[in-house]
Amino acid sequence: MTKTELLVTPTSVEDILPLAEAGADAFVIGEQRYGLRLAGEFSRNDVEKAIELAHSKGKKVYVAMNAIFHNEKVDELPDYLSFLSSANADAVILGDPAVLMAAKEAVPEMKLHWSTETTGTNWYTCDYWGRKGAKRAVLAREINMDAIVEIKENAKVEIEVQVHGMSCMFQSKRSLLGHYFEYQGKVMEIEIRKQQKNMFLHDKERENKYPIFEDENGTHIMSPNDICIIDELQDMLEAGVDSFKIDGILKTPEYIAAVTKIYREAIDLYDQDPDLYEDKKDELLAAIEEIQPENRPLDTGFFFKETVY
Repeated sequence: MTKTELLVTPTSVEDILPLAEAGADAFVIGEQRYGLRLAGEFSRNDVEKAIELAHSKGKKVYVAMNAIFHNEKVDELPDYLSFLSSANADAVILGDPAVLMAAKEAVPEMKLHWSTETTGTNWYTCDYWGRKGAKRAVLAREINMDAIVEIKENAKVEIEVQVHGMSCMFQSKRSLLGHYFEYQGKVMEIEIRKQQKNMFLHDKERENKYPIFEDENGTHIMSPNDICIIDELQDMLEAGVDSFKIDGILKTPEYIAAVTKIYREAIDLYDQDPDLYEDKKDELLAAIEEIQPENRPLDTGFFFKETVY
């Protein structure tokens, strides 16, 4: 059985080597014009540099093209896909069939990962996109552990699961906050890196703060807690889930590297002997709790149906 991949989301080219040293096997990068909810913005030059650095360490790079595309961007897709092929990207992440159709024409050899973040809820759907050309399916964040294991046992494509980080609760293609401020006659620059620390939707009744940011793809409202499943990986590892993703959106490079190192240890311990992981998993959880920001409580998301945002 192939060892489960550890997939992380760097914030910049400068993160690639430290994250590789921390134990990452692969990276998700891209630019917001084509990709949704990225931890960092990567220009074409950045993409080329990131791939070169990652490949020098034997790591893979997947480029996000999972935005929702309107007519005005469709003609751009073949050119961007051709660029990614020439840059030696290891895979393209897609959600819109327009990317699939463009890839078949422009770069038929490119490996494709299907990811909508919402509809990957059963193995029939995963295999449907597999028959269309996808080699991997990214599962929805809203399904439980039993469903994940069942999907992996039946699907004919690789399966990727997010195991750490925040998840998106709502997306609108409209720039809702930007339009509101413009209506008030105020100027607000819509830039993901500047908005990340001070934009929240505050639910006083539940004492929750939902991070909000806007980019070229619209408005995104994120979960008030971070998923953390470091002490509950055994069922997915036993089932052979192909990739565990750490989503570093709105996190510092230092935090992402520290969490990557802890998950690396967990996967390696299980691979060496499941009992070693079992003996140390509580200690691994405590290590993450120690570095977790106070305003971002940890929970297990929908893995055990505990989360009710």
